[in-house]
Amino acid sequence: MTTLNQDIPLCVDLDGTLVATDTLWESIFVLLRLNPLYCFLLPFWILKGKAYFKHQIAQRVTLNAALLPYRAEILDFINQQKQQGRSIILATAAHESIAKAVAQHLDIFDDVLANNEQINLKGVNKRNELEKRFGYQGFDYIGDAKADIPIFQASRTPYIVTASKSLLKKLNFPAPEQIFAVKPVCTRTWLKVLRAHQWVKNLLIFVPLIVSHQFFVMDKLVASILAFFAFSLVASAGYIFNDLMDLEADRQHPTKCNRPFAAGKIPIQRSLVFFVALLILSSLISFLWLPSGFFGMVMLYLLMTLTYSFYLKRKMILDVIILAGLFTHRILSGGIAASIYISDWLLLFSVFMFTSLAFLKRYIELLRLKDSNDRTGVKNRDYYVLDIDLVAQFGTTSAYLSVLVFAMYIYSGASIQYESPFILWMICPALLYWTTRVWFLANRRSLQDDPVLFALKDRVTWATIFFILAMMLLAKFV
Repeated sequence: MTTLNQDIPLCVDLDGTLVATDTLWESIFVLLRLNPLYCFLLPFWILKGKAYFKHQIAQRVTLNAALLPYRAEILDFINQQKQQGRSIILATAAHESIAKAVAQHLDIFDDVLANNEQINLKGVNKRNELEKRFGYQGFDYIGDAKADIPIFQASRTPYIVTASKSLLKKLNFPAPEQIFAVKPVCTRTWLKVLRAHQWVKNLLIFVPLIVSHQFFVMDKLVASILAFFAFSLVASAGYIFNDLMDLEADRQHPTKCNRPFAAGKIPIQRSLVFFVALLILSSLISFLWLPSGFFGMVMLYLLMTLTYSFYLKRKMILDVIILAGLFTHRILSGGIAASIYISDWLLLFSVFMFTSLAFLKRYIELLRLKDSNDRTGVKNRDYYVLDIDLVAQFGTTSAYLSVLVFAMYIYSGASIQYESPFILWMICPALLYWTTRVWFLANRRSLQDDPVLFALKDRVTWATIFFILAMMLLAKFV
């Protein structure tokens, strides 16, 4: 006599199955964002066992269950089974506080089996608990990992999510009833992780070559190219870390919610391996082929970005200063890589210009909140909608100050390396036009959340750049 499905509970795993992420790793990053010094306690907690480790983290942080990246196909399947009268059990190695929050949010589970301080409900431990409650082959199970193999083998009907070939080979019996396929990570997704479009910021490495008119000096050009890739790799590592620290905030953002980590398209564990690989490759390029000072600048950049992700991004004004400083840092690093002196005029100009762009980024975020009638603040930032006018004033003032610095550079006579320095005056109205225009566009909601992406696609921006370069060439050679 065949047992009806209604008499067999359906047990569902959480991490990697119901949600396309690992709640333990997410909790660790929330904990580190709360206080980075917890990183020194984590090794001692893990020595006392995984159950104790997870419990200690859960005692200090919690995840917003409503924002987790749920797998729509799995949820649909569970709801169908629920409508047929089956009992649905959430059986997970996640801590019970997370599991209960998920169960409360979804409101489809009849019971929850999860970790506590004494037991890590994973693998054999989970199988034993399910057999104790429902008997051998007295339950169906949905899982996704090798750790679930003992449970698959003890279940009546296994359902597998993202099953790899190696997992299927190890699961000889019973055969899976259904495989819920998930798209593999493609090259385009990895490029999104790298944020390769953001590498355009690292073209600032070449600014010392351009302004010193040594762009065609081969050894300096090669050094700058190597510096560009070294900086781009470490910058991508910083973006990965920043995304992992900002998962909850990104999921509440209209566009950032599509980032690979926020959407659960790439496992966090793989991202950490990628993070380390990028740092190693960047360090090797810097250490082997570039001046030792440049290696120090790369490490300083990494330290600044990590400090920004951990702490400074949530501090009013300081976050803007750090963002502007990171742009100027690239110019300084380019000078060190190519052994080119950076003038005080260039540094002062870049500080004001990039401060304006940093304020512009915050202004766009505040505009979005204002349009949505959200009177709170930007998530993980210390800015509120009522600050929007001040942010605009500081941003536009900084932009105009950068143009003033450039004008003073010409007027002071410091531009003696140019044959016809008076031609440089033509650059001033171009800068005034471009900076004023981007702020007008931002105010009209025509600018995306990232000014860099806008500049890459904006024809007027490219025309302004070519015009400035043309004026510099004319001033140098005419």
